[in-house]
Amino acid sequence: MRIENYIKLSIFLIVFTISNPLCGQELVWDVDFNAVFANREGGDEMRPDQTFLFTRLEPELGVQFVDSKGNSHRLMGGVAWYQPLNDGLDGYKVLPTLYYQGRHRQWQFTLGEFPRHLAHALPRYLWSDSLNYCNPHIRGAMVQWGDDTHWMQAVVDWRQMQSRTRREAFNAVLSGRAGLGRSPLYVLGHIQYNHLAKRKDAPEDEGVNDDATINPMLGVAFDIKHVACRAEAGAIMQLQRCRAEHRWHTPAAFVGNLMARWRWLDVTETVTAGKDLFPLYDQFGSELNLGDPYYRSKFYSRTDVRGHLFNNDKVDVSAVLTFHATDCITGFWQQLSCRFYIGGTGRHVDKGTSPINPIF
Repeated sequence: MRIENYIKLSIFLIVFTISNPLCGQELVWDVDFNAVFANREGGDEMRPDQTFLFTRLEPELGVQFVDSKGNSHRLMGGVAWYQPLNDGLDGYKVLPTLYYQGRHRQWQFTLGEFPRHLAHALPRYLWSDSLNYCNPHIRGAMVQWGDDTHWMQAVVDWRQMQSRTRREAFNAVLSGRAGLGRSPLYVLGHIQYNHLAKRKDAPEDEGVNDDATINPMLGVAFDIKHVACRAEAGAIMQLQRCRAEHRWHTPAAFVGNLMARWRWLDVTETVTAGKDLFPLYDQFGSELNLGDPYYRSKFYSRTDVRGHLFNNDKVDVSAVLTFHATDCITGFWQQLSCRFYIGGTGRHVDKGTSPINPIF
C-alpha cells in the first residue's frame, strides 16, 4: 500500500470515529520533531569518520475515549518523515504510523506500527543509535506495566517480511526494573531474541539464524551532595548460531554503568569487558545483530558528556561529547541535538528521575 493510501485510511478512521455518537471521544494529537548534527572522528574502523545532519518529523492525529470501566482507548495515525540533509536530499524515508493503544490502571497495550520511543530505552548492545535514528517504528505489539520505579515491558517487532530478495526477521524483548524494598538498590534485566529466517525459495545451504541475549543487572541510586548518581553492574550472555553450521557461539562479557546528573550536566560511563558479543556480525551484520558493533571489542569504554542548553517538558536542546576507547582504537564524536514535542497524549521529552536546570 502506498503512503498516500495509509494517510487517507488514517484520516477516514479518525473522522468516522469522531462522528460516531455512541461513545464520548476526544481528538488527540502529537507532533514530535528531532534534529541531530553529528561529527565522528578518530581511528575508528567500526564507525568511519563522517559528518551528518538529519531531521525526523512525526505528526500524529487520533481519537481517544474512556469506557464505562475506566479503561482508555486510543487510535492514532500519522507519518514519520526521516530526512538526511545532504546535497541531493536523497535517502529520505516516509513511513506510515497507525496503531491502537489501550490503558487499564498500570497496564498499557500497543498494537500496530508505532513510534519506537514509546518503549523504555534499551542499552546500545541491544538497540544501537542507528536503529533508533533510522528505524523509528516498531511494527508489532507491546505490553507495558508499572511506573518509573517498577516496570516491565514485552515487545515484538516484525522487522522484515519474507521475499525472494529479503529474509524474514523479527525481534522480541522482555525487560524490567524493580526496586528492592526501601533500599536504594534495584534489579534490572533484559532478555532479547532476534530471528533471521531464509528468503523465499532460498537455496538449501542458506541457514536460519538465531541471536539470544540474557542481561541481568544490579543497580544502586544515590546522591553525592547535589549530584544524582546511579551505578549498575551485570553480565551480557549471548547465544548465537547459524543453523547451517550446526554449532552455537556463546560469548559473554561484564558490563558496568555509572551515571551522574548535576543541574544542566549529565555524564554517563559504560564499560564492557569479555568476548566479541556479535561473532556472526561479519556474515549477517545488522540484519541479525541490532546492537552497536563497538561491542564486538574485547574491551570497550564509552563516555558521554551531555550539556542541556534548553530543557523542559516540550523541548530539549543538548550538546554531547562522546569518547570511545577499545582494546584497538579510540574515537571522538561531537553532537548537537534537538527534540521538540507538543501534543496532548502525555509524553515528555525527558524521562529522567532528577530535575534538569538548563544553562539558558
